[in-house]
Order: sequence, then structure tokens, then C-alpha cells
Amino acid sequence: MTPIISAKNLSKTYPPGFEALKAVNLDIKRGEIFALLGPNGAGKTTLISAICGITNPTSGSVTVDGFDIIKDFRKTRKMIGLVPQELTNNAFETVWATVSFSRGLFGKPPNPRHIENVLRDLTLWDKKDNMIMTLSGGMKRRVLIAKALSHEPQILFLDEPTAGVDVTLRKEMWNIVLRLRQKGVTIILTTHYIEEAEKMADRIGIINHGELFLTEDKAKLMSKLGKKRMTLHLIKPIDKIPDVLNSHGLERSKDGLALIYTYDTRGHRTGITTLLTDLTQAGIHFHDLETSQSSLEEIFVSLVKDTP
Repeated sequence: MTPIISAKNLSKTYPPGFEALKAVNLDIKRGEIFALLGPNGAGKTTLISAICGITNPTSGSVTVDGFDIIKDFRKTRKMIGLVPQELTNNAFETVWATVSFSRGLFGKPPNPRHIENVLRDLTLWDKKDNMIMTLSGGMKRRVLIAKALSHEPQILFLDEPTAGVDVTLRKEMWNIVLRLRQKGVTIILTTHYIEEAEKMADRIGIINHGELFLTEDKAKLMSKLGKKRMTLHLIKPIDKIPDVLNSHGLERSKDGLALIYTYDTRGHRTGITTLLTDLTQAGIHFHDLETSQSSLEEIFVSLVKDTP
């Protein structure tokens, strides 16, 4: 399937020579949710701005549904909705007026029914006549999403969509994003909340120092790079781990009633058989065990730490 977005060798250098993007290559599949992760200053917002045609790249190219983002700017920009990090709504406009105005900016004819549906989907309908200045921060962020959806885009960029909102509202907004995907909208989001990417994304991209050094299906990434933990629940607590078990790198729980063993799922041998034998010889017995996969956050921290 032809990607809906394709960036080729995309670079951006700012005076006096700062490289914000370094030959980034990225294809976004139609209808997917793609999460772009990276620390502050990694190049996430610059990459989004270049793809949306807001920032001209120093070199490289971007196509949206086969059209060049610079040569066919009007055509491609109509396909894209962008929700920026900053809350830049007109404080003295009503919700209805500002969302309707955004639709007109893209040359779309008035469509009150569509605007109503968008506001209802975002739980903003009862606020339609309120001025932006009277809304909470979370509601203002929803208005930004409504503006981005006003012209019925095929692609939605969300730059830190849940920054500064509480946990309850964050989860509500996750549900909004998932519903948009069900309607066929392609979604690209940047986030500092790894849980957000783990919950919603189909694929993960990790950028650091302007380089996109990994793109992978979320499940494959967690399977390939993740580690597993096996927790052994002991029959009797232990005060310390016997010296004969030091080679296994075990962790002892605070109450001494559990031992945690971490192993690499990619290895030919996990070491579990040897561990169980050594536990028996040390006179340590357990009544239950459980395993868990390392989280995306742990994988992300490990990958970013290893980049130059």
C-alpha cells in the first residue's frame, strides 16, 4: 500500500548551523496511529512542521498522498489537521465561531452539521456559545482539536495533545483519538507520556538529536527489545540473597517475600532452569511465580540513553 505520507532525506539546519533534522526518512501508513517519541529538543516538532509545510526543509522532500508538500501546498494542506502544543485560540471568540472560521480558512463551504458533529464528539456542544477565555485548559485543548478537524482532514497531527491536562481528561482524549482512527483518519502524535504511545499507537518512531533512528510496530518493538521479569513468591521471607545466587542478578523485595529475575527474551537461554536448580540447592522455596514484559517506557529510556 502506498504510504499517505512519505518523507525522504528530510533535513533542517538553523543558523548558525544547528541541525534540527538529519536526513530523516519516514513513511506513514494510511489509517494508522503513529507515535513519535523523543526527549525535549530531539526534533519532534520540527519534523511535524516540515511535514505539514509550516517549516521549509533545508533539503529532502515530503509527499502527502503522492503530492509534494511545497509544490502542491494548498492541496496537501487541506488534507492535514494540526493540533499544536500551544493554546493559541482567540480568547474573545465563541467556540462555534472559531471552529467555523477555521473551516473557512481551508476554502471549505459552511457546514453547520459537520461543525456540530465535531463539537459533540469532543464534548464541546454545550460550550458552543462560550467565549474561549471562559474555558478550562482541557476544554481549550479540545477546541484546538475541533479546529483541526473542522475542514475534514484525512490526516491529523497531534503535538503533545494531552500536555498539562489531568489523568481523567487524558484518557477521554485517548478515546477521542481512537474513535477518529475508526473513522479512517491517519493520526501522528508526539508525546512525553510513554503510556499514551503504549495505549494507542500501531507503530513507534524514536527520534533523538534530529535523527530518526528507529521505527517499528509497537508489538514487535516490545517483543524484540523488551526484557521479561519473573517474580518468585517465596514460602518464607529471606533477609538477604545467598552468595551462591549472586551470578543470577536477582533483586529482593523489601519484605523479603519475593525474588525478581530479569532475563533477555532474545537469548538462546534464559537461565531459568539453572536458577531454579540453584534456588533448591540454597534451600529457598517458592509457592508461585509470575512473569511480566518490560514496558515501552523502559525500552525508550534504554534506546535514547544508548544514542550518541
